[in-house]
Amino acid sequence: MDVTFFFDPACPWTWRTSRWLETVARERGLSVEWRAFSLTILNGGETPPEFAEAMAASGRALRLVEALRAEGRHSDVGRFYAELGTRTHDAGNPPSDKLVAAAVEAAGLESAAPALDDERWDEQVRESHATAYASAGPDIGSPVLTVPGVDRGLHGPIITEVPGTDDALTIWDSLLPLLRLDAFHEIKRGRR
Repeated sequence: MDVTFFFDPACPWTWRTSRWLETVARERGLSVEWRAFSLTILNGGETPPEFAEAMAASGRALRLVEALRAEGRHSDVGRFYAELGTRTHDAGNPPSDKLVAAAVEAAGLESAAPALDDERWDEQVRESHATAYASAGPDIGSPVLTVPGVDRGLHGPIITEVPGTDDALTIWDSLLPLLRLDAFHEIKRGRR
């Protein structure tokens, strides 16, 4: 894999970043490994009641992500996430069990659907989350991006809107050298 993208499907910032990465991967011929990052784990299981259903649905989706990844089915994970993000973030809906099921069906992954309710995958989700957090943390969230041969990953990039191809490549081409520098730590600007 050329790049690993750790994500929580409930996060709208992460969704936009994933669409940026899809453009970069297509244009640069990169293979993407999709991995679980759990905002529920990050927040110590503390979920405000208004987000409980969305976070539970996201947790079920992450089980499927790790089940597919364990079989080396990275393109299936990417397709599932694309279907889920289209139904949630693009449509203005919070994640739900119904939308997760619809994304599984649209991605043609019905045979893998039992993983959604298989709690044995929770340990794989925790391990994936821990890997991402150890790579880029502390004080980070979703998404985390790593590339082979680089000791530290990074949180982000956080993108407010999905850029066109030229801007997407400019971000990638600027980010990759920074990611590879041990001395590089952080770039940030306040959100508006």
